Amino acid sequence: MKPTHYDKNRLCPSLVQESAAKCFFGDRCRFLHDVGRYLETKPSDLGPRCVLFETFGRCPYGVTCRFAGAHLGPEGQNLVREERVQAPPVRNGLDRALQQQLRKRQVRFERAEQALRQLSRGPGAGPSPAAATPEVSGTEGAPGQDGGDTQQALLEPGAGALASSSVQTCGPLTDEDIVRLRPCEKRKLDIGGKLYLAPLTTCGNLPFRRICKRFGADVTCGEMAVCTNLLQGQTSEWALLRRHPCEDVFGVQLEGAFPDTMTKCAELLNRTIEVDFVDINVGCPIDLVYKKGGGCALMNRSAKFQQIVRGMNQVLDVPLTVKIRTGVQERVNLAHRLLPELREWGAALVTLHGRSREQRYTKLADWQYIEQCVTAASPMPLFGNGDILSYEDANRAMQTGVAGVMIARGALLKPWLFTEIKEQRHWDISSSERLAILQDFTRYGLEHWGSDTQGVEKTRRFLLEWLSFLCRYVPVGLLERLPQRINERPPYYLGRDYLETLMASQKAADWIRISEMLLGPVPPNFVFLPKHKANAYK
Repeated sequence: MKPTHYDKNRLCPSLVQESAAKCFFGDRCRFLHDVGRYLETKPSDLGPRCVLFETFGRCPYGVTCRFAGAHLGPEGQNLVREERVQAPPVRNGLDRALQQQLRKRQVRFERAEQALRQLSRGPGAGPSPAAATPEVSGTEGAPGQDGGDTQQALLEPGAGALASSSVQTCGPLTDEDIVRLRPCEKRKLDIGGKLYLAPLTTCGNLPFRRICKRFGADVTCGEMAVCTNLLQGQTSEWALLRRHPCEDVFGVQLEGAFPDTMTKCAELLNRTIEVDFVDINVGCPIDLVYKKGGGCALMNRSAKFQQIVRGMNQVLDVPLTVKIRTGVQERVNLAHRLLPELREWGAALVTLHGRSREQRYTKLADWQYIEQCVTAASPMPLFGNGDILSYEDANRAMQTGVAGVMIARGALLKPWLFTEIKEQRHWDISSSERLAILQDFTRYGLEHWGSDTQGVEKTRRFLLEWLSFLCRYVPVGLLERLPQRINERPPYYLGRDYLETLMASQKAADWIRISEMLLGPVPPNFVFLPKHKANAYK
């Protein structure tokens, strides 16, 4: 449960950012300006080493850092290692100028509006005269440009059409700056045979993806982002698009129910962030999304679905992919009828989860049906998804003819699954090795979410959410038969040591104990209830 406040006496941001000469809030400031008083009430440090200070040469949280002893001088000043100072390497951040323009609805979406006008006349209609005229714009370059200057230039208030805005650019003018790409000239998404980490809501955050990349994941995708929230400039939603340098093949997943918002969001992301593909979520089964017409509901709204795919495909310079389920109702399969249409609409790749919306996760994935859909989708590549927890499962999946496999819950239960598949072996990983993985996750989390009290507690929350899945893993050395099945819940058992037994516990109190081993004691009155409430009991 998220606490209402992290520090009873919070220090003024002007002091944290070392600009004490001027307080941002002036006389209205309700924060502390007395560092000595703040330090009297601040909780004790959690350790002698600060991840941010060691990695980037400077900790931006100063005295509020929960590891401040590592970088505070004798007079309380924040130390800096000049030889190691570097900017955080994470890309796809939200520029403040762009955020203000989005909030004030001053962003123009010329390409999206042209595509929507064309789609309103019917899918067979030709482009409008305005759409046929090549646009000349300094921001029409490579979609991977990610910087404040680019975003500021793109969204200048009061500017007319994007094509008419004069923008200073670097380097010579090329054809790519003037002539729009034809569909056949789009970048190709060649990920056949690669291991694809599924976009996982809540648990598929950037620190977790870094763990999976280290164990051999080839393709990663950000968590599901709601297009309307992105268009409103919500900071929490844009955080889902961030990309670490280790993610060499990376995409983002969008969720929406209407062609206008999805197409405009696609154009916005095409110009402001760096991705290798954009995925449409047509597999989300939760009621909150389904009842608004998004997620799985699009499978029954073929007209809107077609407009979304065609519109997004027109404004994107990167491949467009789609993730779907077998259908909405349990015994009414729709995927085999949709796949040829998706190929015609312009999807570069489709991932099929072998369950319907009604099934959720109660039954095994239908890989026989996925095999039938491979033929229906051809020559468009089809990835399969569902119930892969061992290299044997992955081998059987590849025998169906799919272009590759997407791994979701299997990566949550054991992120070293990617190594097992590539090396074709069962890894009897020890409890100490598993604890080292959790230590790496906390280090990545503090680097990503911050090392102050708020960042520590956010890291703890996401660690506990992941532990609610990790507890279901049964060590290879304890199994009566190999491999473990993803739908089998083992009875209570004793591990080969105390730590292994603790990691197998399905009690939330034991997960909290593990988090305290890594992140120190929890705050007073701390309560944790996982989003997947069935995963824990008292």
